[in-house]
Amino acid sequence: MSRRLPVIHGLRGEDIGPFHQEHLDLEFSNGERRHFQRLVSRGDGAVVVVPMLDAQTVLLVREYAAGLHRYELGLVKGRIDAGETSVQAADRELKEEAGYGARRLDVLRAMTLAPTYMSHQSWLVLARDLYPERLPGDEPEELEVVPWKLAELDRLMLREDFSEGRSLAALFIVREWLEKGA
Repeated sequence: MSRRLPVIHGLRGEDIGPFHQEHLDLEFSNGERRHFQRLVSRGDGAVVVVPMLDAQTVLLVREYAAGLHRYELGLVKGRIDAGETSVQAADRELKEEAGYGARRLDVLRAMTLAPTYMSHQSWLVLARDLYPERLPGDEPEELEVVPWKLAELDRLMLREDFSEGRSLAALFIVREWLEKGA
């Protein structure tokens, strides 16, 4: 079913950290009026990188997660800086966080976090043909790099310290992508 987008009767906003919060006065096609809030990202989004050490092994990183106050296992990820493409950002983040560059970087798709109230998008990038190279990053400590077999994704998805949705979704997408021979 295709629906007409709601009419925005009013919009006001305020800056809150890396986001701009907007308050919308909406009217839906059935005449219902509601107030919604949304977070609008600044910049060009982020990248989530799936670095393949070989055809069966992905590299994960363990880093401090302030939101949960624990160390979390996940994929290389980070903001796309001004003037960067998603491919350039993925290569930079991979070098900063995992100590590798990639000769082949493929953007697979955009992923959203919570599209009902956030505009933020993360670009899923598959990195292959890796070579050692480290760039200084903004992390307060060097990240632990953990090789993990894609064939053991069932074990990884149940680990308490692997809970970030983008990382989990990205690994399933990449596993399917690689199995199809892309």
